[in-house]
Amino acid sequence: MPTAADQRLIDAAFEQAQASYAQGGLPIGSVLADAQGTIVARGHNQRVQTNDPTAHAEVVCIRNAGRRRDWPTLTLASTLSPCIMCTGTSLLYRIPRVVVGEHQNFLGAEDLFRQHGVELTVLHDPRCTQLMARFVREQPDLWNEDIGV
Repeated sequence: MPTAADQRLIDAAFEQAQASYAQGGLPIGSVLADAQGTIVARGHNQRVQTNDPTAHAEVVCIRNAGRRRDWPTLTLASTLSPCIMCTGTSLLYRIPRVVVGEHQNFLGAEDLFRQHGVELTVLHDPRCTQLMARFVREQPDLWNEDIGV
């Protein structure tokens, strides 16, 4: 069930998505929060900006979190449903909870999260849906490159 805290995390992730879009990148943002809801890391898709095919928002966010031992107490929030690579990264670090802004434009590996007992909440945030749909319309080739099509 979505909470005000979940919405606050998606709001912060959306700011990251807007930053990437303004830089000419894919408008996908992510944040990582501790058990108290304090954001401990932020990231956005930097694949275009850095020419790194693995620089997806969630991976960048997790990378920005640095070395930690509290992974199993954290929540990952992303504006878009995480792809298989990002899902695998969060599963590797046993992040138990994921909040997604939207999965209308791209349905990631949500079943894989569920198979591993991850609590998954999708907010259906219209801002996330609209920004991603706009990007897909504007840059279909870049979007297809990002998802390996």
